[in-house]
Amino acid sequence: MTAPAPGPASAVAPAARRALRRAATALLAAALVTACASCTGGPAPARSDDGPWRGAWAASPQPPSAGNWSVRGFADHTLRQAVRLTAGGTGVRIELSNRYGTTPLRIAGATVARPAQGGAVRPGSVRALTFRSRPAATIPPGGTLLSDGLPMTVRPFESLTVTLRPAGPTGPATVHQDAAATGYRAAGDHRDDVSGGAFTETGTSWYYLTGVEVTGGPDAHRRDGVVAFGDSLTDGHGSRTDADHRYPDLLAERLAALGRPRAVLNHGISGNKVVRPGGATGEKALDRFQPDVLAERGIGTVLVLEGVNDIGGRLHADVGVEELIAGHRALVRQARARGLRTVGATLLPFKGSAYDTPENEAQRDAFNTWMRTSGTYDAVVDLDRALADPADPDRLLPAYDSGDHLHPGDAGYRAMAEAVDPGAL
Repeated sequence: MTAPAPGPASAVAPAARRALRRAATALLAAALVTACASCTGGPAPARSDDGPWRGAWAASPQPPSAGNWSVRGFADHTLRQAVRLTAGGTGVRIELSNRYGTTPLRIAGATVARPAQGGAVRPGSVRALTFRSRPAATIPPGGTLLSDGLPMTVRPFESLTVTLRPAGPTGPATVHQDAAATGYRAAGDHRDDVSGGAFTETGTSWYYLTGVEVTGGPDAHRRDGVVAFGDSLTDGHGSRTDADHRYPDLLAERLAALGRPRAVLNHGISGNKVVRPGGATGEKALDRFQPDVLAERGIGTVLVLEGVNDIGGRLHADVGVEELIAGHRALVRQARARGLRTVGATLLPFKGSAYDTPENEAQRDAFNTWMRTSGTYDAVVDLDRALADPADPDRLLPAYDSGDHLHPGDAGYRAMAEAVDPGAL
């Protein structure tokens, strides 16, 4: 049957239908973005880069461990934690994690503010956060939660204070152990305490807070952030508390000074290993790479420095260099499958440290030779040569050594940041 020739009305109808479909699609997309901005659920899902949000600060979650407040968790407490951003914008939101919680985590409320001295915040800067337009939220065991976006202008290298009021008792808490930053705890509800007088307890771990994202501003659509992924050498162990002298912090400062600013997100965990689970030191790198790195928004490069604990860790010294290399190849495959550029780093000298044995040194040398020559990574940063003592290349230069002959101090972390070629990123 031949269709009748379309008249004026039927000629307009297809265009109208297309316009209606486009409008409906736009409304649906907006609804999905709003709904997913603070979704809860199981382990952190991969997040697409088609939205306006991008990472400005990050910390990898770890299981509860002795030596901080995480084993007992929190009952009638308020937590106050300050973090320094490496990207700016006109809106902020936070990410909370209950990855290692065994019960739902209930948050009675949360605020952000601009920090003052100690546990105090600047008067007039306290802003309440919401979660799906509500002040309270519940995060299931294993889940993550994004707050709603809050209009707030922040600059690169500005600090934010996040105050959390868990609706306790929480049970054991998800933590980032080695924060190299002072956090505060108060008994009772002190979300709006400006003076900080109630925050009389201090520690150097972060709890539940695993990310701060920004949106808007002149860099709104940049997708060139860098994730520094690794162990204590990335986490900043040995750097001065509250100085922000971890090498990823100093790398972000250097890039900005060169007129090539990028967000640099720190996903180091002290004690972490590539191919062996580490208990309190977090899941092995092969397992945490997806939820910690690939779930980040706005990144284009991952810089990997990890393996010294696989080689030197006393409980898992059975890891051979070939197994470690295979682990790195797997990390590169994961990153490239998401379109990320990969930069690898050689392992630093450790002569005189607890890891120093002839067998371990031979494995470090073999791994570094592979890193320099294999072409597995898109680029290589030779931190071994940058921090070695020229008079004894298996040892850290004394000026860079924190004192344990394994971890750099502030000067060493600066040397690490300066060893990174911006072009490699």
